[in-house]
Amino acid sequence: MPDDVLESLFQDDHGRIWVSTRHGIAYFENGRFIPVSAAPVGTVHSIAGDTAGNLWVSQDHDLFHLLRGSVVELIPWARLGRKDWADVLFADPVQSGLWLGFRQSGLAYFKDDQIRASYSGADGLGEGFVSSLQLDRDGALWAGTQRGLSRTKNGRLGTLTSKNGLPCDTVLWVMEDNDHSFWLYMACGLVRIARSELDAWVADPKRTIQARVFDSSDGVRSHATPTGSNPGVVKAADGKLWFVAGDGVGVIDPRHLPVNKLPPPVHVEEVKVDGNPWDASHGWRLPALTRDLEIHYTALSLVAPEKNRFKYKLEGRDSDWKDAGNERQASYTDLRPRNYRFRVMASNNSGLWNETGDSLNFSIAPAYYQTAWFLLSCVAACLALLLLLYRLRLHQIAREFNARLEGRVDERLRVARDLHDTLLQSFQGLLLQFQGARNLVKRRPDDAEQVLDSAIDNAARAITEARDAVHEMRSSTVVTNELAKAIRALGEELAEQQTAAKVDTPALSVEVEGASQELHPILRDEVYRIAGEAVRNAFRHAGAKRIEVEIRYDARKLRVRVRDDGSGIDASLLNEGREGHYGLPGMRERAKAIGGQLEVWSERGAGTEVELTIPVSVAYADRGRGARWFRRKVGTDS
Repeated sequence: MPDDVLESLFQDDHGRIWVSTRHGIAYFENGRFIPVSAAPVGTVHSIAGDTAGNLWVSQDHDLFHLLRGSVVELIPWARLGRKDWADVLFADPVQSGLWLGFRQSGLAYFKDDQIRASYSGADGLGEGFVSSLQLDRDGALWAGTQRGLSRTKNGRLGTLTSKNGLPCDTVLWVMEDNDHSFWLYMACGLVRIARSELDAWVADPKRTIQARVFDSSDGVRSHATPTGSNPGVVKAADGKLWFVAGDGVGVIDPRHLPVNKLPPPVHVEEVKVDGNPWDASHGWRLPALTRDLEIHYTALSLVAPEKNRFKYKLEGRDSDWKDAGNERQASYTDLRPRNYRFRVMASNNSGLWNETGDSLNFSIAPAYYQTAWFLLSCVAACLALLLLLYRLRLHQIAREFNARLEGRVDERLRVARDLHDTLLQSFQGLLLQFQGARNLVKRRPDDAEQVLDSAIDNAARAITEARDAVHEMRSSTVVTNELAKAIRALGEELAEQQTAAKVDTPALSVEVEGASQELHPILRDEVYRIAGEAVRNAFRHAGAKRIEVEIRYDARKLRVRVRDDGSGIDASLLNEGREGHYGLPGMRERAKAIGGQLEVWSERGAGTEVELTIPVSVAYADRGRGARWFRRKVGTDS
């Protein structure tokens, strides 16, 4: 041999044993070693060969190809686009190509001096170094990597990891035994996976597999990194697996494995409620508002208790079994009041499960607000509240409708009052003038003509009043704020009409007490119309010789008083009024609408007195309350 320090061994199809050393490569044939003089010197990581006699050797910098003991070609790794080297080589007997598993990461298929396919972590290959390659009976290639066991076939790639049931992720080598089960030498021990489990995983990549682990308790030495020698395992003719262990050579016979056939008894040991052990003598109805619940259980299997595995399920909460591994405790923090059944099963060191296991029935009492009667009460209260809100809304709609209806009625009454105080009064004055003209037309035609001209002018004014009536309903007809001046003007107009009709005209006096105050326009208009109606009645119906009007502004109220010395009003007419006449009812309605009080005193032959009083808070425009009252009142009436 070129050297006494061996690195890799390989047996080709002709029975020759190939040996790599630090100073060269040789093969053993006819009882002696024959060096390959053309082979480059360097560390050899892996040797592989095919049925055609081709031999491939992986070194740090190159991949070289030998045929019949002679070097055919030398291929630098850089030429294949790699900065590292292939730690493992595998000749594919089906496709006549070479699989390359690289030191840092990646898997490639090499044929006819070029890379035909390449896989990386982005394609689903396990990350990290590739340490072993194995072709199974179905033609699928399995690769042991630092992050799981990868499988590729027909361009499809998947990786089995600890998320799918592997005890850990680092796979140092993989081998298929004569029963087609897979053996994985991993950082956590020697792992056996039945072929049925692998087939089920291939069909459903999200499936969790069951695996059996042989570790130090079974005499298996394991390590986390590759040994540097490939292959690290061989299968002998008798089916035994020989492999390089951490401190020597290990051997296992897959057909004669120790099996523990006794299912482990399972027992629920203890229950803790909010951190305190629960006394079973109190029964299994746990108190209301239980926050933390711990259930401790165990399996009585002492062969290798650290290999016992557990599954548990809380019926009433969990929809499926939970794999607890070797944990012997289940914890819950979100249990609602109801009945529960806790079930637990366990397996022994050989993976044999006691599926009957043990169970515990318990319940959690509800707090008062978690009871059915409380929930029904809340539902009933909510329904009652909704009904109340519905009734309130109906009441509000009815009130708004009634308010709008009352507003329309008030508006009609207001229109009636305005017609009475404007058009009817004007027409009544015209009648007096027409009557006077008729009386003069035969005896004094010139005077009758003058009276008719005056009547025509008054008729034009009546038409103007009718045209402006709508506008005047929304704005004050009294342009000036001086009530006294407006009433005097009204008196002068009435006196002219009386004179034209040859009717005796009473004397009118208007007195003002206190400093004149600014009034709200609508209130000012209503006060004027009330006082004006009283003055008209005194002029036209009372037969009075004197009419007195007093307007008093003081600190408490506004008072307007109209007195005459006429014939008076019959007592029966003061309250009920005369059919077809709306003067007094209209005055009372106006007074009520503006928040005032109207009083009428009269006797036959003693004259009449009309007094209107309005509180200061309502009457004067510079008082905020009065302004707000009128804005609200006007908005309601509109």
